[in-house]
Amino acid sequence: MDFISGEDRGQTLLLPDSLEDYVGEDNPVRVTDAFVNGLETHGLGFSGAAPNDTGRPSYDPKDMLKLYVYMYRVRSSRRLETETKRNLEVI
Repeated sequence: MDFISGEDRGQTLLLPDSLEDYVGEDNPVRVTDAFVNGLETHGLGFSGAAPNDTGRPSYDPKDMLKLYVYMYRVRSSRRLETETKRNLEVI
């Protein structure tokens, strides 16, 4: 069973062509994305790094870590949820 994943960032939208077009190539969120994608989460002790076979799929721990690292000033889970709907860099 796989993790829950959002829409592909390269998927074509009405305006502009994709979400990638909203975020500049030199934006710091791209560094966070590349860094966390390069980590071996299972080897670092993330207990949820392997998806379960039963039940509802969980979110990928890498996605959650990216959100936490990039939004390090925001500690409230409700504020994080708000940012995931408002901030194009986080989407």
